[in-house]
Amino acid sequence: MKKETNKFNGILPIYKEAGFTSNDVVAKLRGILHMRKIGHTGTLDPDATGVLPVCLGKGTSLVSMLTDTDKTYICRMRLGITTDTEDTSGKLLTCLTGTQTWTAADTGELNHPEDDDFTGDEFLARRHHLIHLSESDVRRAVQNFVGEYDQIPPMYSAKKVNGRKLYDLAREGKVIERKPCRVKIYSVDIQDYTWQAPPVIMQKEYTDIDGTIREKTVMVTGPVVTMEVSCGKGTYIRSLCRDIGEKLGVGAAMEELRRTRAAGFSEEETITLDEAERLMKEVGTQGIEKHLYSIESMFSEYSELTVSGHDEHLVWNGNRFSTDAENGTYRVKLSDGAFAALYEVSAGEAKLVKYFLDKESHPALGEKTE
Repeated sequence: MKKETNKFNGILPIYKEAGFTSNDVVAKLRGILHMRKIGHTGTLDPDATGVLPVCLGKGTSLVSMLTDTDKTYICRMRLGITTDTEDTSGKLLTCLTGTQTWTAADTGELNHPEDDDFTGDEFLARRHHLIHLSESDVRRAVQNFVGEYDQIPPMYSAKKVNGRKLYDLAREGKVIERKPCRVKIYSVDIQDYTWQAPPVIMQKEYTDIDGTIREKTVMVTGPVVTMEVSCGKGTYIRSLCRDIGEKLGVGAAMEELRRTRAAGFSEEETITLDEAERLMKEVGTQGIEKHLYSIESMFSEYSELTVSGHDEHLVWNGNRFSTDAENGTYRVKLSDGAFAALYEVSAGEAKLVKYFLDKESHPALGEKTE
């Protein structure tokens, strides 16, 4: 096996740009940093941008812990439409405002427009409702979702049902029942509500008079809401937009998403992949280390507990030890100041929660365990 050139250990906050998946970021960083042990802390859709903390080396042991942390987003939501992906990257299912054109190769089809959802009494009633929606109506609607609620995940998501990812089933044209998941929304702050946003060009399937499924292009207009959402783990902002649209009775889809905070990191603390590559080329490993956050820094809310002698050897092996420290969680350090692990103290006994020590840098401690 090829030995890694570098041994970065910690968390590197990356600003993910549009067009990359979270796994793309990991793959590119492996090439830039010349190391394999890298993991991201929470999937962002390819079109989404923003904070993506990436764990390096020993820091990968934090992936599951950081994935479950709270996050903050800035989201643009288009009212009056629904799509198969719950965002505007997908195909239109319904549209209350927009101008449709034709894309069929056979221009004769222009003489036979299908009977679609741009007509009818229900369409006109819902369109009338959308036109008369006010910003106050939207503000009232979003507050219904602040707190905990049961959210049905989107079909285009990485959640698994019977061992298969939902997006694989969706790409096969399958839509299955999904169990709702309890999510927590801490706050939703409406920052802007406008009818002046640029239109979005989208595709909508329809069945022609000969039974052929075709696509037409629709220039979607309608109101756009910009909002800041702070939420707990497992929340899909696309699905929140869908649910807000249903609450308003007009439909909605996410148009743009930017994650501004994750795992305690803000946008100001991130670097892009291009910046990481430039730093490695022009400065070397020191350039990356300047932006690297230690594993210990992720647990600054916990008090320190330094061990020595026999207890130090117990900690090296991840064993329990006795202490007169008060009950609680501690950052346990060795006598030389090295961060070793998180321990939970209860009734005078310290029990391992999570181990982080790089044993290669402290091999001698393993020689004594009595």
